[in-house]
Amino acid sequence: MAVRRLSVAFALLCGLAAGVATSSAEDRAIVLASTTSTQDSGVLDYLLPIFREKTGIDVTVIARRADEVLDGARRGEVDVVLMHARPQEEKFVADGFAVKRFDVMYNDYVLVGPKSDPAGVKGKDIVTALKAIEAKGAPFVTRGDRSGTHAAELALWIVAGIDIAAAKGAWYREVKQGMDAALETARAANAYVLTDRGSWIALRERGDLDIVVEGDKRLLNQYGVMLVNPAKFPNVKQELGQTFVDWLISSEGQAAIAGYKVDGQQLFFPNAEKSGG
Repeated sequence: MAVRRLSVAFALLCGLAAGVATSSAEDRAIVLASTTSTQDSGVLDYLLPIFREKTGIDVTVIARRADEVLDGARRGEVDVVLMHARPQEEKFVADGFAVKRFDVMYNDYVLVGPKSDPAGVKGKDIVTALKAIEAKGAPFVTRGDRSGTHAAELALWIVAGIDIAAAKGAWYREVKQGMDAALETARAANAYVLTDRGSWIALRERGDLDIVVEGDKRLLNQYGVMLVNPAKFPNVKQELGQTFVDWLISSEGQAAIAGYKVDGQQLFFPNAEKSGG
């Protein structure tokens, strides 16, 4: 009987130890909400193992379009947000859902189109290019999914003085999916499409597409990171989440971002030293 009691006690202790270990592992983990571009480009697959090796913190990524990222964060479902839709990010902070926003890195948008360039926009600025595409009704693919890239595209139509909701026709094709799907649709249709440079570099099958417009200052694509406000959501892992934010904007994290390349090309450029609030 004594032996049996000892066996039961030992089993209970083992179970308790296992539970503690599981709990400890869960405690050393955070949830990061990010836009699909960071996931699709592969940069998170590169950065997160480096961060884990440094801190022992696991990061689970939820990759969604920009509005969904912020909707989830507004419900307190994540610890940290990393995205590229600055106006929405600043409103998120102003509404009290995050204490501060930090610049992390940037790349740029490029206008991709058929090498035959039916609208004659190669080498032009983005406003001239969009006006020419709309005037000629040249095939154009839009993500149409309320993502950061979609928001940037809509803003550029406004800058070009075009009411795209009124001007769009059969030439303006909405895919309502991510960047990969939009690029694939543009490739198949020999259409123009606005994409972040990282997604373009990561695309393997480009068909007859090429970059036709780049380098315009209006095509800057800035990324920011924010810790979800723990005062509003007590379940937010403040210490671990802040550790991730601090690492991303540290010299080590910034060097890691600069070190991520595809086919020898750097996809993102760190600029945390210019961080705002």
